[in-house]
Amino acid sequence: MAGRPAAASVDIVVAAPLAEVFATTVATDPAAFYPRFGPLPAVTSVSEQTAAFDQIGAHRRLHLSDGGSVIETVVEVDVPSRHVYELSRFAKLFGRLVSGARAEWVFTEETGGTRIHWTYAFHPLPGRGPIVHLIVRLFWAPYMRSVLPAIARQSGELVTGAAARPVD
Repeated sequence: MAGRPAAASVDIVVAAPLAEVFATTVATDPAAFYPRFGPLPAVTSVSEQTAAFDQIGAHRRLHLSDGGSVIETVVEVDVPSRHVYELSRFAKLFGRLVSGARAEWVFTEETGGTRIHWTYAFHPLPGRGPIVHLIVRLFWAPYMRSVLPAIARQSGELVTGAAARPVD
């Protein structure tokens, strides 16, 4: 039986309308915004995308700087407030540590703009929970905090900075 997910969340507020922030964020090219961070490889390119990434069932392969890849599949969309995708077929480091992951983006109107709440949960393989939780705490949560401002700035000025925290 797999252990509890290793998760982290980050929030940021951008001075732009909800629909615009949703559309811009969902259309983001991962290769442009996800650099190498400590032991975490960069996203170098995207291939095999089957549809616009705001369509349930759409999937794509992310190629990573360590030679690995991962598949993202959209599982839930509620325009303009929610976008959820699952990650599978991890290769290299994460392929030996997790069975999959889930990314959830929630967009809400707020005074002065739109709040983006991004949660990422990794599902550790049996016996790998402690190392996955450590990686999320030491690297993934800070990574999310470092990349979200640039993604949000595509839509407008930042109202608040990104604050990330592990979810345990």
